[in-house]
Amino acid sequence: MQVRKNSFRELFKLIGKVNGYEARSACYHNLIDVFNSRLSFKEMGKVKFLSVSPTLDMQLKAVLAICGVFLGCCSNVVFLELIVRFDPAAGHLVTFSQFFFIAIHGLISTSKFFSVKRIIPMRDYAILVTMFYVSTVCNNYAFNFNIPMPLLMIFRSGSLMANLILGILILNKKYDLWKYLSVILITIGICICTIVSGMSLDIKGDNNSRDKDYGFSMLFWWCIGIGMLTISLFVSARMGIFQEVLFKKNGKHPDEALFYAHLLPLPGFIPLLSNILDHASIAFQSSPVFIPILAIEMPIQVLYIIGNMLTQFLCIRSVYILTTECSSLTVTLVVTLRKFASLLFSIFYFRNPFTSYHWLGTLFVFIGTVIFVEIIPKIRDSCETRKQMKTIDKFYLDDTPRVHVSYKPLPQDDEKHNLDDN
Repeated sequence: MQVRKNSFRELFKLIGKVNGYEARSACYHNLIDVFNSRLSFKEMGKVKFLSVSPTLDMQLKAVLAICGVFLGCCSNVVFLELIVRFDPAAGHLVTFSQFFFIAIHGLISTSKFFSVKRIIPMRDYAILVTMFYVSTVCNNYAFNFNIPMPLLMIFRSGSLMANLILGILILNKKYDLWKYLSVILITIGICICTIVSGMSLDIKGDNNSRDKDYGFSMLFWWCIGIGMLTISLFVSARMGIFQEVLFKKNGKHPDEALFYAHLLPLPGFIPLLSNILDHASIAFQSSPVFIPILAIEMPIQVLYIIGNMLTQFLCIRSVYILTTECSSLTVTLVVTLRKFASLLFSIFYFRNPFTSYHWLGTLFVFIGTVIFVEIIPKIRDSCETRKQMKTIDKFYLDDTPRVHVSYKPLPQDDEKHNLDDN
């Protein structure tokens, strides 16, 4: 009997629907046996193929989460830069609006007004929330200390370095030499960009002592901002490792974790309430813009804040889903590449100052990231796998005669005999 290409493709699609099984190249032998045996639909339902549905489901979730990270987080950075350009000290207002919106959404959809039983212990949430709150507040405070947006993005790209260091110290992980080389390159790139940004500050002033004091004051507060970014960097990396361990111990519950991670920190904004209200007033006093879809006018700063809230929800929810499907290192890589894309957009669209030294530092960060995730070996392995699969396709899909393979349906559960005995 000959196996025709078109018939095989039809069978391939058909088998993939039987009993929810996904037919892939690993099932080629099974598929050939089934085709040669001319099974009925009922008998085909009894064939035990290699089930890869859970794996495909995980891969699909991971791919969708990665798309959500790039779409949501990159858009979020755009809205954040628009907000900061209008009001540089609006960080607390932005953070509070994000936390409040996500908490309200989780209260309605996830917790259903606390009627759904919590799975992860509150003690673990308290630790997670503390780290999340400290990281977010320190990151937003950096805008008050002469930290430009491109430097913020480059500096936060050091999360791979922080994740590796904490992985060694906390999880006792061991890495090969290439990992350490990549971390060194990323660190050098961040240091170059940081030093160049610091040199761009006007700290000389004139001969007037008042101007000199002002220049050194700017440098001092800039160093404070760098220190806060460093704290945020390592706390965020520690939080990623904690989430990885937490989900392994308690199972995958990204929506629940997202809800409590944004609900519990809300009381921490009470001391910042006056600052939040002041900048909310500034936002409502911004120039109005007409929205054709809603046929209403809205202050443009308020529109930016709403856009920031929605994109932050998409971004952070995608990150939480990705955390449940991948390791913290993979999540860190995706977030790092997203920051690199946001950096390029910020440079070209908003025309932020970016010198050749900044490009050199960015190049170091990018090369270090490529080495860290072993992209080149993975591409080489993928090419070799495709060559092997083409060989298999050629072997099974040509028109040469095949030996007829006998088939006997698997016994039902109530049958006592064994298939191997026949």
